[in-house]
Formats: sequence, structure tokens, C-alpha cells
Amino acid sequence: MTTQTGHTEAIAASRVIGTSVYNTRDEKIGSIEDVMLDKLSNGIMFAVVGFGGFLGMGEKYHAVPWSALDYVPERGGYVVPFTEEQLKAAPAYSISELSGDDGEAARDASHNYYGVTPYWH
Repeated sequence: MTTQTGHTEAIAASRVIGTSVYNTRDEKIGSIEDVMLDKLSNGIMFAVVGFGGFLGMGEKYHAVPWSALDYVPERGGYVVPFTEEQLKAAPAYSISELSGDDGEAARDASHNYYGVTPYWH
């Protein structure tokens, strides 16, 4: 089954990981490093987006609500509707912190920070 925009509803995580992420000004801001799954609700808690850094050093990881990512085929990546200032000021984590407290702390903080309606409501 496809969505209204013609995309399929299912996608392999291996196709998502490594995909570029752009801001609304078409500037590449990072890439998807991982996705965190909610095993109890079968939902995607958030995408782990890596911003900045060089060769893995100094990179910040952000929990971005999955529903905020819009895949744009022409870009070959996802676009987020956030300003550069919002992204720079967003909560950042280490990879291990993203899964702490079963991921709920990062999940809740990201949905609150970006003003995205939580999927579990």
C-alpha cells in the first residue's frame, strides 16, 4: 500500500540509515545514524541524526521525531522543517544516552522541543 504522496508505507531500516538530512534551506545538516524503535507500541520513537563532527569526533546526536522527517526524492534525503538555530539549540546526546531510560527521556525531550505531537497520544 502507498501513502498519499506515492511512497510505500514500509521501508527497511538499512535504507534509512546513512540517508542525508537537510534543513528547509536545502542545506545538508547531517545524516540518519540510527532509528530507535518502541518495542511496546511498534512505533518509531525517533531518528538519531548526527550533526557536525569530523571522522566521528565532535559529532552531536539528536533525537528527531520520525514524523518530522519528510523524504524528498529529488534531494535523495529527508528534510526537517526546523531552522538552523533550532537545530543548533536542540538537545544533544551521546549514542548511549539516547537509549537510556528505554529511550523515553530523549523521545519525550525531542517531541517537546520540536513541538511535535507524540505518536503515542
